Amino acid sequence: MNNIKPFVKWAGGKGSLIPQLKNFYPFELNNASINKYVEPFVGGGAVLINILQKYDIKEAYAFDINIDLINCYNVIKKDVKSLIKELDKKEKDFIKLEDKKREELFYNIRNEYNSYKINENEINVKRASEFIFLNRTCFNGLYRVNKSGKFNVPCGKYKNPTICDASNLINLSYLIRNVNFQYGDYKESEKYIDNNTFVYFDPPYRPLSSTSGFTSYTKEDFNDNNQKELANYFKLLDEKGAKLMLSNSNPKNTNEDDNFFEEIYKGFNINKISAKRMINANAKGRGKISELLITNYEEMNKCIQESSILKKVPLS
Repeated sequence: MNNIKPFVKWAGGKGSLIPQLKNFYPFELNNASINKYVEPFVGGGAVLINILQKYDIKEAYAFDINIDLINCYNVIKKDVKSLIKELDKKEKDFIKLEDKKREELFYNIRNEYNSYKINENEINVKRASEFIFLNRTCFNGLYRVNKSGKFNVPCGKYKNPTICDASNLINLSYLIRNVNFQYGDYKESEKYIDNNTFVYFDPPYRPLSSTSGFTSYTKEDFNDNNQKELANYFKLLDEKGAKLMLSNSNPKNTNEDDNFFEEIYKGFNINKISAKRMINANAKGRGKISELLITNYEEMNKCIQESSILKKVPLS
């Protein structure tokens, strides 16, 4: 079951960074007894999927404040056959249409999706199929909502989009069978975390400029105060003895004097890795940049030399 992929395209998804991120996984540290994995911002789940395929994890917990995303994970986990049936019908209906009719179908499904909500205890196959259909056919594979919580990405221009990847969904369903997916704020994860836990944080990134921010995966934004609150939570879990890793943007891509993360993660290891910017409608705005990877442990695999440690910020 190797090569299982995320079921959605996700802004900020970590699929392309896995070759670098896996060098920082703490599972093989000397004397490590990590058998639990927690991801407080699961998103597209690329790291979760990679870790479940590579390591013997006894317990895994994943959280997100996007209720429809969590619904999708739970539908895939518990009723993947019904989901495949719904997606297969949507794909066949969509593919056979000309462009204008495709747009009409897209906006009909988007309007239906925006017309109702589900509750956090619901496992709704119809909702999951709409979510995946929109993700696979909308512009640039974005998931974005407005302040009212309405999905507002327009129709994309794909010739033959894969809406129903049945084999991947079946394999993913088996892989995540023991993962506990919960709708909720990242702080809900605390009760599951102890000194045998690896926690990977992939929060909405801090914007590199006033115009580059993309934090609206839900109707709530994630501002600098939220980043500081997250840093305090990181410190709380560090005191519990958990192994912690966190991704974020590197402000020094645009401002060498911006020490925001050095200040709020003082005392931790701040590593720099190379990434490709993908969230930009203009192709000229995409390309190689650096991102930060913050850990609370120093021992790392020798392969890590492929990446560069930016600095360890000393405690004052």
